[in-house]
Amino acid sequence: MSSTAQSVTVIGLGPMGQAMAAAYLDRGYRVTLWNRTPSRADALVERGATLAETPEQAISANELVVLSLIDYDAMYGVLDRAKDAVTGRVFVNLSSDTPEKARAGARWVTELGGTHLTGGVLSPPPLIGTPDASTFYSGPRDAYDKHRAALEVITGTSDYRGEDPGLAALMYQLNMVIFWPAMIAYWQAVAVAAAHGITAAEIAPYAAENFAGMGHFIDFYAPRIDAGNHAGDVDRTSMGLASMEHVVHTAADAGVDTAFPEAVREIFRRVVDAGHGADSFSRAVEVMRKGASTTTV
Repeated sequence: MSSTAQSVTVIGLGPMGQAMAAAYLDRGYRVTLWNRTPSRADALVERGATLAETPEQAISANELVVLSLIDYDAMYGVLDRAKDAVTGRVFVNLSSDTPEKARAGARWVTELGGTHLTGGVLSPPPLIGTPDASTFYSGPRDAYDKHRAALEVITGTSDYRGEDPGLAALMYQLNMVIFWPAMIAYWQAVAVAAAHGITAAEIAPYAAENFAGMGHFIDFYAPRIDAGNHAGDVDRTSMGLASMEHVVHTAADAGVDTAFPEAVREIFRRVVDAGHGADSFSRAVEVMRKGASTTTV
């Protein structure tokens, strides 16, 4: 094991893993790499990183091991080949998966003699290594505190959520619940615009303004939802349903796929069918909490 604190192993060299390894090299760390496809390490090796031939060699090189893999199954696939090297290492698992998968993975690593920190990176590869990037972490506090400086090399902000290894994964997934549908909504708008000869660049300023304005709605509705207040004094679900009908028809008239807006319309329709058309569309929270098969709230 390397004796210097300025050293790290990075396993997984997709765009995120490559960005993380590059950030460590930029800060003068000694970086050891392993990837199933070795050629992905070529540019990093040219910059001074060391490419290990096996996962065991990579893990043995340093106490701190950053995993940037597609999911926890991939973690098992790698560490199964290097069980003898796990003892004494701290694995910062930045792979995306469910809170329960994170908890199970943490138990497994602990049983092998290692330490597992769950991470959820909220920034894309181009922002890695900058102060604007952020990551949720959870797991053993002493391990987080010991390696916090190294973790903040890859994302300037680290948000520790507690000892439960599932919490960082949960916070990450909550953000993905927002991010992916929001971006699909934007792609939907781009597709409808294109059908009318309007470019993505032309609607970009309006889309950005729309997203920026969402903060106002979140700040307004959050305390009301927590208080169970879904009064229709500001908006009504029946109005939202009518609006989504117009969105669906606009897309259909343009010859654009309507699957996404139809799914949103269905949420509004379920709230109305449950007798809450006069309530705020925040009432949808209660409908979704009770499951898709529920017809009353």
